[in-house]
Amino acid sequence: MKERDEERITKLLQSALPPVSADAEPGRDLWPALLRRLDAKTVAVPWFDWALGGALMVFLALTPSTIPLLLYYL
Repeated sequence: MKERDEERITKLLQSALPPVSADAEPGRDLWPALLRRLDAKTVAVPWFDWALGGALMVFLALTPSTIPLLLYYL
């Protein structure tokens, strides 16, 4: 690249990215907010996942010889 192009790219990058200070810290403690989000989050399993699990169980019950193959790929 030409020197002029490199200078232009450098100026564009410097204008796009703010300078980072050595003692940059978040404005507040983020850990309590994270704990509140984890406590509030309920894990709901969609019906489709239950249907796939049931279909897998039926398939394994009908063809037990595929169980080692399934365990190999897990």
